[in-house]
Amino acid sequence: MTRILHLSDLHFGYHREDLVGPLLALVNRARADLVAVTGDLTHRGRPGQFRQAAAFLDAIAAPLVVVPGNHDVPLYNMPVRFLAPYAGYRRGLGRDLQPALSAGGARVAGLNSVDPFSWQRGILRAGDLDRLAGGVDPLRCNLVALHHPLEHAPGVDKTLPRGGAAALARLVSMGVRIALSGHLHRWTTEALLETTAHPGLLQVQSGTALCARPGDAQNEVTLLEIVGDRVAIERHVAPMPGLRFAPSDRLDVAFAAGRWRRCGQGSAVF
Repeated sequence: MTRILHLSDLHFGYHREDLVGPLLALVNRARADLVAVTGDLTHRGRPGQFRQAAAFLDAIAAPLVVVPGNHDVPLYNMPVRFLAPYAGYRRGLGRDLQPALSAGGARVAGLNSVDPFSWQRGILRAGDLDRLAGGVDPLRCNLVALHHPLEHAPGVDKTLPRGGAAALARLVSMGVRIALSGHLHRWTTEALLETTAHPGLLQVQSGTALCARPGDAQNEVTLLEIVGDRVAIERHVAPMPGLRFAPSDRLDVAFAAGRWRRCGQGSAVF
């Protein structure tokens, strides 16, 4: 059994300060084998915001795979945005934009989907996919962690990243089984099981863990428990303006005959 905790869209600088402690307590109480953080750790990519994000990450007991989001590059400083977009991120959070770690029966590989030349829309680069393919572990469940979703559920009007469709097909062909993403501040997993063009890739799109934007209505954390070809996915939600995360819902899925399907519920995740 391998436990992967998924956080996204922390938005330090526009975050719920009173929820930082409860979130950190939940993360460490989960006893995860690995924590994946899929971008937008800061709201405007400023030095003080990176310091806040770094202090939060340093307090997490589990190993981390962290990738940038579109908010982690400068918005208004155009020369820096185009010439050295990741300078602040690298100074504050580390030089590796696409780390990869193995834990238990899983391997999580980071994939940088940020396009510095487009504020919202992401990009998936062939060279990054080549690198990721070289590290796929046939003896483990392989996950990819990136900021931008590869597909959208019905009703989402955001533009998908450039190269997203090709990346989806290639991830499936190279043996990646799960994609963790954020960006939309909107939970989506089960809906994509019915609409995806690639049912061999389980897409877990998490909401925002800490952003204070009132329209989000809630903050949340996702925990995955992987046992062989079965995965239990549990959300813990803190409705605004509450200060407590509580279990919200759970999805049990199994991989068989080349695709993911919903299956019966097992034991509690935590």
